[in-house]
Amino acid sequence: MKHNNILRTVGAVVCAMVTLTASAQEEGNITLEQAKHNGWEFEVKAGVNIGGAAPLSMPREIRKIESYSPRLNASLEGMATKWLDEDLKWGISSGLKFEEKGMITGAQTKGYSMEIIDDGSRVAGYWTGYVKTKYNSTLLTVPLMANYRWGTAWKVRAGVFVSVKLDGEFSGHVTDGYLRENNPTGEKIAFTNGKVAAYDFSTDLRHVLWGAQVGGTWRAYRHFTLNADLTWGFNNIFHKSFKTITFNMYPIYMNVGFGYTF
Repeated sequence: MKHNNILRTVGAVVCAMVTLTASAQEEGNITLEQAKHNGWEFEVKAGVNIGGAAPLSMPREIRKIESYSPRLNASLEGMATKWLDEDLKWGISSGLKFEEKGMITGAQTKGYSMEIIDDGSRVAGYWTGYVKTKYNSTLLTVPLMANYRWGTAWKVRAGVFVSVKLDGEFSGHVTDGYLRENNPTGEKIAFTNGKVAAYDFSTDLRHVLWGAQVGGTWRAYRHFTLNADLTWGFNNIFHKSFKTITFNMYPIYMNVGFGYTF
């Protein structure tokens, strides 16, 4: 219910932005070329994020990635660009993006630091066996980008972004293996013959993420564009105080989609 309310709210905001922009252009009889001449360009974009939260190098605890699903991570964005020169070559852009970032993975591990829920009790230790992970974050993102227009059809950009987490999940289960309680040589708790134990680190997800973004736009028609942007988070998706997973995980995603330029 909370997720649906967020979607409705953001949808209403974006619709209002589109209506106000279109109204302003109609009232002032502003064409696309005149808007560029006045130094401003407005865009609405939709797309999907493909990627995941991953360490910079494969940890020794993860022996094999057995499955990966990027999920359908939708994004909706309103963007304004201020062109700084008469030739409309250089500009600065910012806006507001509502987006989902997530993934589902399955991996074989050995000595993987873990805290499971077994018969209603939390047990920490080191897991060897199969781990299934579901990660998802609902974010409000503000990018700040430098833009360069190349010819009449291409536009490239680079800059930074800040994301605020509205909702998030990092959970899953373990099976077909065993947990060494408290330390690598502790008491062995086996989970075999289809027995599973859940884990949930959702409350340990960081609320503010930031990183770098690079991308480009191709104008297919007068108003219609195709877009691609790579975002690379610079901070761990978990709070600093969270120590169960012993390596940092960074959100790395490619966003592809289309847009409409006013």
